[in-house]
Amino acid sequence: MDLKTLEQQLLAAHASQDLAVLVNLYTMAADAAVSRDDHDAAGFYLTHAFVFALEAGAPEAPGLNKRLADQGRAHLIDF
Repeated sequence: MDLKTLEQQLLAAHASQDLAVLVNLYTMAADAAVSRDDHDAAGFYLTHAFVFALEAGAPEAPGLNKRLADQGRAHLIDF
């Protein structure tokens, strides 16, 4: 998926407050940033994915937290 389409989907998910979709799309954006070797953007998107996962009580939260901790961007939380 291209960046413009991803951004449009993110805006739509924000508008509808669909937390599950936000977690998925921000994770996809983080993965795309990693593939471009843009680790700062990846950290930004991954942080958003994690926050929305926490808010939703989503099962992805521990894995997202681990990814952030492995990058030195967060402390590892016990879930």
